[in-house]
Amino acid sequence: MAQINYYTEEGLQKLKDELHEMKTVQRPSISNQIAEARDKGDLSENAEYDAAKEAQGILEMKIAKLEEIISNARIIDDSNIDTSKVYILSKVKIKNVANGMAMEYLLVAENEADLKEKKISVESPIGKGLLGKAVGEIADIQTPNGIVKFEIVEISR
Repeated sequence: MAQINYYTEEGLQKLKDELHEMKTVQRPSISNQIAEARDKGDLSENAEYDAAKEAQGILEMKIAKLEEIISNARIIDDSNIDTSKVYILSKVKIKNVANGMAMEYLLVAENEADLKEKKISVESPIGKGLLGKAVGEIADIQTPNGIVKFEIVEISR
């Protein structure tokens, strides 16, 4: 059974764009490389041909995997998600209880996580620790340096 993954519209569109680029740009490019290598003669000792065929196999594998991911993707409708608790697509402002440092993160599906954009996965230790918590609650999150306590300051969409 294929695993269903949840995405924002933006995240799913990125995957579709990547698939389109693989099929319309990379696939024809590799086909041209194979044709050029084939034109050079003896295929049994042609390293360019072998490399191009290997690249084609890898690309086709990536395309198949991405097609499977897209076919099992579901878009998250955040319009009716409760904002009293932390769920996927919640923007959460948290404060480290020990040092008072405040941070704000958007909880997203694993494939959309990007720390530079302050998007963390619901599968990450922090994401898992925050899920289901309400404003004012303390989340005990296991880190490599031990358990860190975060207070939920604000939840928004």
